[in-house]
Amino acid sequence: MTDAGELRRRTHELLAAHPPATTDRLDFLRARFDAGLAWVHYPEGLGGLGAPRSLQAVVDEELAAAGAPDNDPRRIGIGLGMAAPTVLRYGTDEQKARFLRPLWTGEEVWCQLFSEPGAGSDLAALGTRAVRDGDSWVIDGQKVWTSSAHLARWAILIARTDPDAPKHAGITYFICDMTDPGVEVRPLRQITGEAEFNEVFLTGVRIPDSHRLGEVGDGWRVAQTTLMNERVSIGGMRLPREGGMIGPVAKTWRERPELRSQDLHQRLLKLWVEAEVSRLTAERLRQQLNAGQPGYEGSGMKLAFARLNQEISGLEVELRGEEGLLYDDWTMRRPELVDFTGRDAGYRYLRSKGNSIEGGTSEVLLNIVAERVLGLPAEPRTDKDVPWKDLAR
Repeated sequence: MTDAGELRRRTHELLAAHPPATTDRLDFLRARFDAGLAWVHYPEGLGGLGAPRSLQAVVDEELAAAGAPDNDPRRIGIGLGMAAPTVLRYGTDEQKARFLRPLWTGEEVWCQLFSEPGAGSDLAALGTRAVRDGDSWVIDGQKVWTSSAHLARWAILIARTDPDAPKHAGITYFICDMTDPGVEVRPLRQITGEAEFNEVFLTGVRIPDSHRLGEVGDGWRVAQTTLMNERVSIGGMRLPREGGMIGPVAKTWRERPELRSQDLHQRLLKLWVEAEVSRLTAERLRQQLNAGQPGYEGSGMKLAFARLNQEISGLEVELRGEEGLLYDDWTMRRPELVDFTGRDAGYRYLRSKGNSIEGGTSEVLLNIVAERVLGLPAEPRTDKDVPWKDLAR
């Protein structure tokens, strides 16, 4: 299935059998998945047709022109960008059949239980324990900075199963049921006033071994698939020209000539060019994905995403002067998604501060780029072969 014409024909058949104007939204999305038009590069029976990833645009264009509903990808980004590729690569046939369809349609929201209070940048130092009990694992620990935990049905979780092994070697990867009575989700109010993030406490949570992804003790390798896809999904998203953060500030510049100055003009030109370079580089990265799994280039894109967002939002606040210091709403809310362009300049400025932390801190990503992309010598690591239980904490 590599022909664009054939994909158009199948898309037209879907539209004829399920007219968007008269078909329930969820029914249409389920039918689209079953027709292999959800993500065409996935295998047949799992929402795809084994076609090149680049041909997804053919399907998307036809469906958009017909007014077909989408699956609200911003709301389910963790499932689409992180959980799905990990399940596809390491999941059993039963796991793929159970999880991928409701994940793609948005019926089941996912979150990511990775970071901990003592294991953020050094994620492999995590201390959440998973102890085998027959055909199940009993999980105890705490996770933090968990986006969408208050909405999620499932979570991708890494936990320590062997404290006697070095920190990278004693980790196992699980799928956690967020409705388990041992899961407690507490909101974390941010500088924006919202509680988009959460902390999650796990007390005696039982996960069946059938919900384990990969081999016992191989969770760090499985997690690398998640993390690389996460960085691509954050830094490599598809945007039109002047999409993202550069759009609002460029619009303000054109519509408010009284705010302009020569210095701001030069700074805006520089950031506009950098944003366009980043957008085109992200397009090239997505083309490289056609050949297989994402590489470490996604780390560089995520680095650029964080720096540009912070610099652009800072320029926007400065351009607006006193107006830029205003803030629309400090109400404590638990939103379903992050909306950078739908709020005011103050929100963009405050929320972008998290971009250099979430999805891997900029400091960690600089190390990854230096070592894995540029081939520079690795930093000395004295704890690499030390059992986790003997590490200073």
